Amino acid sequence: MNGDNVLSLILNAGPVVKLVMLILLFFSVYSWAIIIYKHRFFSKVEKDSAKFYRIFTQGRDWESINKGTASISMSPIANVFRAAFSAGKRSSEDMRRSLKRAEIVEAVRLEKYLTFLATTGSTTPFIGLFGTVWGIMNSFHGIGKIGSASLAVVAPGIAEALIATAAGLVAAIPAVIAYNYFLSRANRNIIMMEDFSQELLEQISEHDDDEARQTRSV
Repeated sequence: MNGDNVLSLILNAGPVVKLVMLILLFFSVYSWAIIIYKHRFFSKVEKDSAKFYRIFTQGRDWESINKGTASISMSPIANVFRAAFSAGKRSSEDMRRSLKRAEIVEAVRLEKYLTFLATTGSTTPFIGLFGTVWGIMNSFHGIGKIGSASLAVVAPGIAEALIATAAGLVAAIPAVIAYNYFLSRANRNIIMMEDFSQELLEQISEHDDDEARQTRSV
């Protein structure tokens, strides 16, 4: 079946099937827009995180690190660091809460729009199936009016109906694959961010212990 035949089937379908096809087209186009956006988003996030961590490990103090990474905005670990730096000198528990709030904000940003991909993957096959069932019902209704059930009469209507199921799968399959792929990348960045937060807390704790020892020695 070539593209002209598929287009002809869609144009000859009933109004309900056409509406279903429009809904599926919306899901498919929006899903692909999200896929392209998230691919670029995660590429930038991971590039910025690598750049930030390189500066962080080579930095002498938090002040110089903060200045040196001011232009890095997409990295979750950079944003967590800035949250810790902005908090100033606080107790370990207050700092832990500040970091946890920053982690939540960054996790939401990493997972943004993924829910739509999951919704597309789970619902569009059923939307397509609804269009198919409706189209087949109309086909059998037409058969009843004509009074003939020959293949020549039945086949066009059934083919028009089945195109909705095919469209549902075309929308769902890329969305499911992309959802699982981007969710794994988001989780990987979240784990790295949580590990980095723990590293910051350990540095703060060591710094506080050093200051306490120096105070006692004086």
